[in-house]
Amino acid sequence: MATYRIAQVADLLGVSPDTVRRWGEDGRLRVSRTDGGALGVEGADLAEYLRGRGAAYEPDSVMAQSARNRFTGIVTSVERDTLVAVVEIHAPPHRLVSLMTREAADELDLQPGDLATAAVKSTNVVVEVPPT
Repeated sequence: MATYRIAQVADLLGVSPDTVRRWGEDGRLRVSRTDGGALGVEGADLAEYLRGRGAAYEPDSVMAQSARNRFTGIVTSVERDTLVAVVEIHAPPHRLVSLMTREAADELDLQPGDLATAAVKSTNVVVEVPPT
C-alpha cells in the first residue's frame, strides 16, 4: 500500500502542509510516522478520509474542455464484477468515475488509496498509474 508524504497529501487536497498536519493532530486524518521518521498518510487512510468528505465540488456549469484533460488524484473506490469494474478517483475539486473492463482494473492492480490519473475525452475516462 502506498504511503504519501504530507506535502503530497496537501497538493492532492489543495491545502497547505500545515493544514494536513493540523488535521492529523485533530484526528480528522490518520497521520503516522514512516520507518524513516517522517510524517505520512497511508493510501487507504487517505481514501477513507476522502470518502467521508462527500461529493467533491462541482460547478453548476461546465465550460467546454479539450480532449487533453488529465486529473491526478487518489482512487477512493474500486468495484469489480465478473466483466466490468467501476473506479472512482477523487482529484480535488473533481470526483471522476471510470467504467472499464475488470481485466484492465486487475492489470493496473487498482486499489483504494492508489495514486492514479484520469484522462478524460468526451464520455471516456482512461485511468493511468505512475510507473513503480
